[in-house]
Amino acid sequence: MSDASVASSKASSAEHASSGTTMLQHLAERVLAFEKRQLTKGAVASARACILDAIGVTLAGYPEPCTQILLKTPGIATASGPALIFGSARRTSALDATLINGTASHALDFDDFSGIMGGHHSVPLVSTLFALAEERGGSGEDLIAAYVIGVEVEIRLARAVNFHHYDKGWHPTATLGIFGAAAAACHLMKLDHARTTMALCIAASLASGLKANFGTMTKPLHIGQCCRNGLLAALLAEGGFDAATDVFEHQQGFLNVFNGPGTFDPDKLFENWGAPWEIEAKSIALKQFPCCGSTHPAIAMALQLRREDKVKAAEISSIEVRPHGRRLRHTNNPHPQTSLQAKFSVQYAVARALRYGVLRLKDFEGDAHSDPEITRLLDLTTASPHPDMADDAEDQWGAEVIVTLKDGTRLSRRVDNLVGRGGDNPMSSSELWDKFNDCAARSLPREQIAPLFERLETLEKVTEIAQVTRLLEVSELHKASAKKVVFAPRGAQEAPETTWVP
Repeated sequence: MSDASVASSKASSAEHASSGTTMLQHLAERVLAFEKRQLTKGAVASARACILDAIGVTLAGYPEPCTQILLKTPGIATASGPALIFGSARRTSALDATLINGTASHALDFDDFSGIMGGHHSVPLVSTLFALAEERGGSGEDLIAAYVIGVEVEIRLARAVNFHHYDKGWHPTATLGIFGAAAAACHLMKLDHARTTMALCIAASLASGLKANFGTMTKPLHIGQCCRNGLLAALLAEGGFDAATDVFEHQQGFLNVFNGPGTFDPDKLFENWGAPWEIEAKSIALKQFPCCGSTHPAIAMALQLRREDKVKAAEISSIEVRPHGRRLRHTNNPHPQTSLQAKFSVQYAVARALRYGVLRLKDFEGDAHSDPEITRLLDLTTASPHPDMADDAEDQWGAEVIVTLKDGTRLSRRVDNLVGRGGDNPMSSSELWDKFNDCAARSLPREQIAPLFERLETLEKVTEIAQVTRLLEVSELHKASAKKVVFAPRGAQEAPETTWVP
């Protein structure tokens, strides 16, 4: 941060102090002032798509070992209550349902993300709000409004602290998402200003999540804890629990401890608030493919080549993959040996796209990476940073795929910036359905999936959230078997991260 920015940060803190209003008191005012009538058509449409997507990936994550181990842990989800554990017949307290569903929602890392947040904006909110709405009551429109204000809080905080926060080693989905979860819960619960402030202040001491645990079951646990702790903060505040209101400004408060002096800009938390809402930003993106987001630009180009030039795998003599350098550093795995390595292999993902024209969850499980036809294509594939895409360029999500056929024909497709699917390039209803159906089939019987999808597509018209959750409930007779993702041992010398990995 420049000297001017540091001075601005100090001035902003001083301004709040002199007015007698702390940053979190001011933030609580913004949360409290938000009303459903402020929702634009764009905000509703984007929120609806993100919530639908989050429900799908949560159902896909329910059978995963991280979710099932958590469910079998003594004392977890044993309390009685109305909140459903998605994809099961089991109901429990809102706190425990939020913990389980939140963990499941990030189990496969297939959830949407925000380029500004440096993390996944929906998963801290969706499990929290559905469980709370079941316990307290609430309509689809109420839930969407709470979701939108939760996203606003998360990403506004990210603007204030990133990317230093991410690069330092914090997992923003959890450490920033908890404030979104607390704010969204307070809004749905209709708490007053004092209690909303307290919830945000309590959340500051419950924030956690270290990037050192990326690639393990603990990463999705970050989200389960984030959801539960955000809701817990709101519930405690409702009951009169207190906390320090200057927990952001204090020399030993959140900003100075999690970031450090001079590495944040509090003004960015409030400037241009709601103009437009963060959920409408082009940096909000869904994941169309169940693998590292940094592989997606190259996958999209491979699929375009296959579709438009009728490329057949048998006719290929070589494949060149040229992603932006920052996208390649953590996806350069020429011959993945595990299912997790396959998720972080741009070579594997492009080969799959060229051979089969689709990427599904099953392509990143078990021994799918050992498919002989894919192995043959990997032997023909090279990957290198694109020479025309500078490391310090404003757009860092580009890729080019070049295929040479056996007859010497050279075909290529290039995109300069593709941050998932959103903004000017949203997923179509058909594409949303393909992903949702693939995910939901992991936990739900087939006959429930289409009605659930249709109900979620009109979420703002739902009068009671129970109309949705009853379609998420399933008899134990339909319980799906878990398909474990195999984690590879990490070497002592890991490549340093220079930008965030969704």
